[in-house]
Amino acid sequence: MRAASHYCSSFCPQRKHQSAHQQVILALQAERKDAHVSPRIAFLASTVETAQQARVSLAARYGDHNPEDADVICPLGGDGFMLQTLHRHGGKGKPVFGMKLGTVGFLMNHHREDDLIQRLALAEPAHLRPLEMIALTESGTTTGSLAYNDVSMLRQTRQAAHIGIDLNGQQRVEELICDGVLVSTPAGSTAYNYSAHGPILPLGSNTIALTPLAPYRPRRWRGAILKAETEVRFRVLDPYKRPVSVTADSHETRDVVEVTIRESRERQVTLLFDPEHNLEERILSEQFMV
Repeated sequence: MRAASHYCSSFCPQRKHQSAHQQVILALQAERKDAHVSPRIAFLASTVETAQQARVSLAARYGDHNPEDADVICPLGGDGFMLQTLHRHGGKGKPVFGMKLGTVGFLMNHHREDDLIQRLALAEPAHLRPLEMIALTESGTTTGSLAYNDVSMLRQTRQAAHIGIDLNGQQRVEELICDGVLVSTPAGSTAYNYSAHGPILPLGSNTIALTPLAPYRPRRWRGAILKAETEVRFRVLDPYKRPVSVTADSHETRDVVEVTIRESRERQVTLLFDPEHNLEERILSEQFMV
């Protein structure tokens, strides 16, 4: 899962909620009898030793709670662990403030133990909706998964995949010959999508990216930017000779014959960021890196 403070609020509606959110942590305190009680934080750590050590230190300093009972969830690690946390606990409706103690930390804040309560009170929110993926396999089974970054189709053998693409039930690409194809959220558009020369999407733009992976034909087609509510259906045209797998973030399903993707209307997660390190600004900055 990689956004600018000077973007207009009508284009980035999540910024309208920032001032209200800055009072969330203090409001949580005020709801209790003792206004000096700190918010309940659930510290979660990846398997990396530095993350485990940081969890022990932070828990001793600020206390530690189960995610079900916490006001804020604080994962310690890299982007992979952040995605893992969102998949496990995103349905609880708790804001998530991650701190980087891993290799990649685009979705994380800087690791710093001092002034955590103040950082939470001043944090700016980014509201993310995942993609819902439903895959039909060659054996007739159906699997479903969420993706906060992207859903990617990939060939399983040395032979190129042949994939048809329908949007809202209408055929748009009769036959895409490629290594694969993916659909990305704005938050995930700077990850695999960007490395495949897909567009970087502004946070709050209500769009998704459709990007081919090493396309051979149609030779000049480079993908599309779609409205977030678009239903994308991939049809594997030769699943027996040219098998294809699909991966929603880290959840892989092999030998698929059809995959349907749409933005979730039920699930939304809120990531918290330090004002000087907000996701919206970082996504914007990525578009000007040279």
